[in-house]
Amino acid sequence: MKATSLEQLCQHLTTGTATELSALLPSGIQGEIGHFNVFSLADLMPSSSEKPPTPYDCRTFYKISLLQGRSRVEYANQVLDLEQNTLLFSTPKVPFQWLPLGPSLKGEFCVFTADFLTPSKSGVTLEELPIFTKSTYPAVRLSETQAARVQMIFQQMQEEMASDYAYKYDLLRTYTLELIHFGQKLQPVTALHPAHNAAARVTSLFVELLERQFPLETPQQQLRLRTAKDYADQLAVHVNHLNKVLKETTGLTTTDLIGGRLVQEAKILLRHTDWTISQIADSLGFADVAHFSNFFKRQTSLAPGTFRV
Repeated sequence: MKATSLEQLCQHLTTGTATELSALLPSGIQGEIGHFNVFSLADLMPSSSEKPPTPYDCRTFYKISLLQGRSRVEYANQVLDLEQNTLLFSTPKVPFQWLPLGPSLKGEFCVFTADFLTPSKSGVTLEELPIFTKSTYPAVRLSETQAARVQMIFQQMQEEMASDYAYKYDLLRTYTLELIHFGQKLQPVTALHPAHNAAARVTSLFVELLERQFPLETPQQQLRLRTAKDYADQLAVHVNHLNKVLKETTGLTTTDLIGGRLVQEAKILLRHTDWTISQIADSLGFADVAHFSNFFKRQTSLAPGTFRV
């Protein structure tokens, strides 16, 4: 498929011709055409003897750009002067204009509609992603290594657009989401997690860290984090702060939450494996079988052997 210019793309969407032409396309991609495209600035920039291009104004699209060189962006009443290697995110809901500041500007960009990306498993829509909110700084400065990685993603987009692979738009969605999350990871934590939600964020990080210890697949596998202090150190917070936050958000202490998850895993191992009780105790981080048996009985009122029967 030959890429078209962004001006033609915008005009194509407003004339309604896509509906008629889609009948000529394979059924698998009929609903995809017009929702995504990718461009290289080298194909759009004029020669040095011509006047610099007028900034494109296509309000129906979200846009992700890799800009390598000097340029200026007017975004939500801000003027941003960009230098080498910038990843730029723009949304049709925020006023946006872009202007190159020299003939040496290079880069790539992709444009896509909100319909192109379906909500993630978390239920977050494209409009709710932090990188596309008005309060988030839309330009991310990249190192040479980071710029090379982003450039590779755009190159993969270009290759897929030119391919005849039946599921290429699924791949293009994946590449687009990779760029979005790459940019969000480089944003300051304060931009992605408001201060009033700090307790919920710490709780979420703790729960994720706890769950990453499981499942235990072999008797040789052992828990890496066992105590409240282990988790606090991993999260770079004081153990007292972690206890306070978890007590506020869950009603339980850090030790209670860890113990509850240990019991849950112990029950699974006792019922669904042939590991010895000694192997289970060792994998769960207990010094010996007696300590594990006492812990399990306090939590369940049953000895491990009795529970297994």
